[in-house]
Amino acid sequence: MRKLILLSAVSLLLYQTGCSSKKEEKEESTNYTATSPLKIDTSFNKDYVAEIKSVRNIELRAQEKGYLQNIYVDEGQTVKAGQLLFRIMPKMFQAELLKAQAESKSAEIELQNTKLLSDKNVVSKNEFFMAKAKLDAANAETSLAKMHLALTEIKAPFSGKINRIPLKIGSLVDEGALLTSLSDNSEMFAYFNVSEPEYLNYASAVKEKGKQQVSLLMANNELLSAKGTVETVESEFNNETGNIAFRARFNNPNGLLKNGETGKVEMLVPLKNALVVPQKATYEIQDKTYVFIIDKNNKVNAREITIANEIPDLYVIGAGLKADDKILLDGVQKVKEGDQIKFKYLDPKGVINGLKLHAE
Repeated sequence: MRKLILLSAVSLLLYQTGCSSKKEEKEESTNYTATSPLKIDTSFNKDYVAEIKSVRNIELRAQEKGYLQNIYVDEGQTVKAGQLLFRIMPKMFQAELLKAQAESKSAEIELQNTKLLSDKNVVSKNEFFMAKAKLDAANAETSLAKMHLALTEIKAPFSGKINRIPLKIGSLVDEGALLTSLSDNSEMFAYFNVSEPEYLNYASAVKEKGKQQVSLLMANNELLSAKGTVETVESEFNNETGNIAFRARFNNPNGLLKNGETGKVEMLVPLKNALVVPQKATYEIQDKTYVFIIDKNNKVNAREITIANEIPDLYVIGAGLKADDKILLDGVQKVKEGDQIKFKYLDPKGVINGLKLHAE
């Protein structure tokens, strides 16, 4: 009997202890932390789709009609400024030059004879001037013939790389026909579009800090080793997109970048009076982002928010929150709509600074 009473007492004690532990655990679990959105001036790195162009990229076209006699280069070859690339058969133009030179010589002799006769008053001064005009015309024809002959040789106007050569030796080349294109890839331009608000923030920052450095994320998701500089902004916004075009210049010492590539320019974008919240205070359902708002009765209510930008550990709010809203910070996954909670309110500046220190 005594053993039975003792066993009952122990069981009752264990039961009371268990209930007490569960009660304490429940009370502890209902103590959450809350904070508010913080309005700050900050910045974030943003990627912009970029079109990459050579600093100089031109088409080389025939300026004379004829048969393509020689090709002195190959596709992808590096050439120097002034190097001979193509020759169009020059025989016809050589013949035209010889003919023009002969006519110039004949006109020169005629002028000399006319001058002698004019000096002796055998012929009038008008005949002398006509002979001189004839020589000038012949010399002009000679100069023109020399130019046509020179244009049968196509030389590189600057150093660079040869692109595809569509024609082969022996092809009949029309005037204006494309022979190849030439790219100077020593430096590259990256063109990208920026929204109006970001442009205005950028313009203010540039006045204070000077030209802005940017990075280039290539198509293989690797960063180009050389940093670039934003050097120009176009003068007008695109009415359809509301964007304005920026141009950054990058050195290309290894020739890794080619004309026509794509990539992403990474630029530090300043934000003024941005409303930010910790990312851990949010949750997602079906691609929508929410926070729990704590009302005056300490009840939590879900509210959808719009994310304007993302910073490490922080979201920049586009819509859905005000600076005086109270949001649940810790315990987002433990509560449900309408729960009444106990919480400790944390100063938003301290919360944000704590996240930054943790990130560092």
